[in-house]
Amino acid sequence: MTVRTLDHIDHAEIGGLLDRDEFFWLDAVRPSDAQIDELAERLNWHRLAVEDVKEFHQRPKLDTYRTHALMVFYGIHERELVEVHVFVSGGWIVTVRHAPCLHLEDKRAALGAEPPGTEEDVVYCVLDALTDSFFPLIREADDEIERLEEAIVAAPHEEQLSHALGLRRRVGPARRVADDQRDMFADVHSVLDRLPGLETSDEAAASFGDIADHLHKIADHLDGLRDRLAGALQLYSSMSDNRLNLVTEKLTLVATVFLPLTFTVGFFGQNFGWMVRHVNSFGGFVFWGLVVGELVPLVLIYALFRRAGWLRRPVVSPTLHKRTDED
Repeated sequence: MTVRTLDHIDHAEIGGLLDRDEFFWLDAVRPSDAQIDELAERLNWHRLAVEDVKEFHQRPKLDTYRTHALMVFYGIHERELVEVHVFVSGGWIVTVRHAPCLHLEDKRAALGAEPPGTEEDVVYCVLDALTDSFFPLIREADDEIERLEEAIVAAPHEEQLSHALGLRRRVGPARRVADDQRDMFADVHSVLDRLPGLETSDEAAASFGDIADHLHKIADHLDGLRDRLAGALQLYSSMSDNRLNLVTEKLTLVATVFLPLTFTVGFFGQNFGWMVRHVNSFGGFVFWGLVVGELVPLVLIYALFRRAGWLRRPVVSPTLHKRTDED
């Protein structure tokens, strides 16, 4: 089977391919409304499908018409979602998008060099390329979250909070799209039956089953990333509370240390006759003011704090928060 791949709308070449009944893949990037209307007239697209392809920002879906089907499917390019409208017929496949998608472009080039055996394989290659484009985002986000967790444990600060929120804004839309696409492929045979001109053979079902398996894996990974981000935010809150508690504890200790000094100042500020008669030298002042009034209470306070364990700093193992293979 020979598959002609086109990266722009060439009506003369498209007309020749249709006349010769040769299967082709047209990958149209940022076509104008006028170009879409001309292409729709030549390929006999349904008016509702034409309206949909002119209105992007749609959820993943599969609409079937008499001679063709329209599938809204998403891929990832440099962390950004790429919406692709995939028209499928027994004689051609047309993808319409408004943004670059490296995985899809690489697959188009590969198909031009090594044509697949059937029309079903072409559709599979297009959907598989878009599906696999999610995995780099997942791996990158997974590594970033791991580094973020370790940084939060080491020294929490506000920049980590903004980083976590940025990761959540990146993962959230991809997770919602992945869930919709997983649901779309819940029944592989139903998807094949709704794509006109394609054979529902066991080999085609196995290929589309591979896409469904990858979609399930992607959705599960993104759900896990969402849960880990929520855990990272909770970890940040917990570590910030712990740091605040440590500061409060230190301030409390400092305030407690100054209690004897406050008592001494208040005591020597009183005009007692006994104190006037007995504390009348520098030695007496040192003994009663510093030794009895300061050193003895400080030693008692230190012994009390040490016995209570308030002066001990908990030791955290450096491997405590490292992820294991079971995680």
